[in-house]
Amino acid sequence: MRSELVDSAEFGAETDAVLKHLADLPGYPAADPYEALLLDREDLPDPVLAGERDPRVSVEEIEIALPGRTLQAMVYRHATRPRPIVLWLHGGGFIGGHLRDIEYAASGIAANGNVTVVSLNYRLAPENPYPAGLHDVHDTLGWLRTNLDGDGRIAVGGQSAGAALAAGACLLARELGTPLPDRQLLCYPTLDLHPDEDWHEWYFGAEANDHVPAFGIPLRATRLAGLPPALILAAGRDSLRPDAVAYADRLHHDGVPTRLVEYADTMHAFLNFPGVLSAGRHAVELIGADLRTAFSARRSSAAGSGERPTPLPRPVPARPHR
Repeated sequence: MRSELVDSAEFGAETDAVLKHLADLPGYPAADPYEALLLDREDLPDPVLAGERDPRVSVEEIEIALPGRTLQAMVYRHATRPRPIVLWLHGGGFIGGHLRDIEYAASGIAANGNVTVVSLNYRLAPENPYPAGLHDVHDTLGWLRTNLDGDGRIAVGGQSAGAALAAGACLLARELGTPLPDRQLLCYPTLDLHPDEDWHEWYFGAEANDHVPAFGIPLRATRLAGLPPALILAAGRDSLRPDAVAYADRLHHDGVPTRLVEYADTMHAFLNFPGVLSAGRHAVELIGADLRTAFSARRSSAAGSGERPTPLPRPVPARPHR
């Protein structure tokens, strides 16, 4: 397994400042937790924290018509010709989040990776508990293959809960025999049961226990062989870091090519705050470079060409993780 640590003297101070800012924000006055959730969903991202859309891409809003539901998505294109497609999924604990929260990441991955990124608003709990969002992701992968102007190559990835859905969709595709993505990109994923988290009961239900299928908790899958090669990002100051590290180890043990990159001294959801977290900006460039290399290698292998992989970015120091 390729394992790396990305570090910078700026990470810790930047993270401290963001955490203090978030802690000082006023809470919602609604006493009912569900009303508070609805208010939270209406909040627009602060561009000072969330950054701006990458100007190098074009943007199109589309609707994805699936059996029994229609989902909203945004398409970020870096080129007019068909490119590989990346389905990208926001975080939010399966109960919140929106594609508008991650425009910096989605557009930046498109530009830096020279790919077409589709950012999806999958269904959320508690209105649509597990496995609704998982089925949305799996079915959207099939829809994209036949309805969007890609070149036949496809990847799936996301942040936190979105990363869990990406990993689960790969497991589900393997189980059902539907086409697997060429790569999975999991940023600080939640991959196990976490009953102490607010979202857990709303997403899995009051009776959630060890019998939740592995599609919902990929870390507990009995076998990971045959899944797509993976890039996994972890954060040093994230309570979910063990999920990322353990899943990378499991994938590697089961023969899946895996790259684990840990961002030292930064927080969960750091990709949501690229305006003030240099780790978030670096990660977007790294994901883009990883996709360029992965898709270049796949095309070179298939075509027998001598195309060389794109070098990885080094905007902040990186060193091997031992």
